[in-house]
Amino acid sequence: MAKDNAFILQPLELQIGYAFNNTRLLELALTHRSVGTDHNERLEYLGDSILGMIIAKRLYDMFPHSPEGDLTRMRSTLVREPTLAELAREFKLGTYLKLGPGERKTGGSRRDSLLADAVESIIGAMFIDTNEDFHRVKNVVLKWFETRLKTINPDVNQKDPKSTLQELLQSRKIALPKYEVEQITGNDNDQTFYVSVQIDIVKEKFKGKGSSRRKAEQLAAQEALNFIKKQGL
Repeated sequence: MAKDNAFILQPLELQIGYAFNNTRLLELALTHRSVGTDHNERLEYLGDSILGMIIAKRLYDMFPHSPEGDLTRMRSTLVREPTLAELAREFKLGTYLKLGPGERKTGGSRRDSLLADAVESIIGAMFIDTNEDFHRVKNVVLKWFETRLKTINPDVNQKDPKSTLQELLQSRKIALPKYEVEQITGNDNDQTFYVSVQIDIVKEKFKGKGSSRRKAEQLAAQEALNFIKKQGL
């Protein structure tokens, strides 16, 4: 990696609290597949697993009396895409992403999915850069999550809208919600999903749209929950 590029990335290294020995790894972690064949997806795969382990162990230590279900929900809250995207924005990560022309044109540097993937890729890159020093990587990552870990609470419902809606209907012996993808727009790198959900207790369909099917389903489920609460059903 050229020295000028390494210099450009120094402010990011200060933000994340880790200086790379091999700054080419950091550059790779910031490179989206739209650039070419040399991209960050393998590092993302590695970082995703490491992040899950770090957060799982910290929650296990913090809440010795919490059951597995509560620990799982808290972990999901901390490592889900919106949380990682928030973290990326705190690091101003979008400024450093390397994107192909199409992704740049469609605002890829602001998209939650790309930002979250880059956070995981950086974790994978740090693990390789430290010669697989899990303890060192763990200390860096836990500093990133310090504030969020202080506020996480096992007594607060960590369930996502889809899970909440499903459990609510099951508790009332009502058929499970039916999700349908009504439309998909955009190209492969910038798709928008339009999803509806139908529940047996009302005639209305509740709709959501998002950059992934999962996001759209979550938003549709939230709309259904809002309606149920408002109507007192």
